[in-house]
Amino acid sequence: MESHFDSHVEQDNEDEFQKSFKEMISTLPKGNSWGLPDHLYQYQGFWLTPPFLQGLMLAQQQFEAQPTDIILCSAPRTGTAWLKSLTFATITRTSYDDSTTPLLFKMPHDVVPFMELDHAHFSANRHLGIPLLATHAPYSFLPTSIIDSGCKIIYICRDPKDTFVSMYHLLTRYAKSQNTQPIELDEAFELFCEGVSWYGPYWDHVLGYWKARLEHPDKFMFLKYEEMNEDTVLYLKKLAELMGCPFSSEEQQKGVPEKIVKMCSFENLSNLEVNKSGKHREGQGNLGIENKIYFRKGKVEDWKNYLTPKMATRLDQITQQKLSSSGLSLN
Repeated sequence: MESHFDSHVEQDNEDEFQKSFKEMISTLPKGNSWGLPDHLYQYQGFWLTPPFLQGLMLAQQQFEAQPTDIILCSAPRTGTAWLKSLTFATITRTSYDDSTTPLLFKMPHDVVPFMELDHAHFSANRHLGIPLLATHAPYSFLPTSIIDSGCKIIYICRDPKDTFVSMYHLLTRYAKSQNTQPIELDEAFELFCEGVSWYGPYWDHVLGYWKARLEHPDKFMFLKYEEMNEDTVLYLKKLAELMGCPFSSEEQQKGVPEKIVKMCSFENLSNLEVNKSGKHREGQGNLGIENKIYFRKGKVEDWKNYLTPKMATRLDQITQQKLSSSGLSLN
């Protein structure tokens, strides 16, 4: 048990960190956070809000990865909740089935913790044999222990047009829930194109992981939302192999992968009571957000309902220019 003295030292260290963080952040470039109360701050090339930046810096100092950990990485609104559900249901399939899984009464963000906000509690999950941890961190921000331990990394990305539209809707729905005036689509679009978005520029986020995957192909899986949507069962089997829990031929005959895909489908998850009425991070200030705000449509090419042809062309041109020499295409 920790002594009274230890907890004092810990508190002092925390206060010290808070103080130096406040000083540090006051020196950073500030950006428009799409009409939300917190500014975005630019740190080492990426834009973040203070709670997430602070959480990442703490994780860099404190998080000790194990070789068995599996880190789910993504920029916001690229399929994070879906990836969490699929991997969680696959890893826990011998403990639960589709009528007992925690996904029925907890939202995906509550079954797989976020490194920026929950790394201190992650050990409890790990002891339960659930080695999944998620992050929106750019690759260059990952704690060195993640790279050094050789744990597995799974990254999901998505067409920037759909990513932008999904992010815009999330933030306008959140603004309305806080009774603040949402930003106009045109203004948000300009900011996104300039790279001023959560964990943006989006293209730099994707490229960081794409290049890392080329260096560590055996530890890495790079997924595209659109391809997964096309053949989810195929990709679920690949995920299960990478995670070290492949489906046996008996499980495949019984249709286990198909059952997991159905259970984790957008239609199923978005219709569960917990995801219609619950609240994520309740009592944590600005981080509190209604679960239903996370679930909108999950459709491919929904951008066609919101972007003009001119906007779509502009985003495609930026994407081609940014990815030109990488061998990766996103649209």
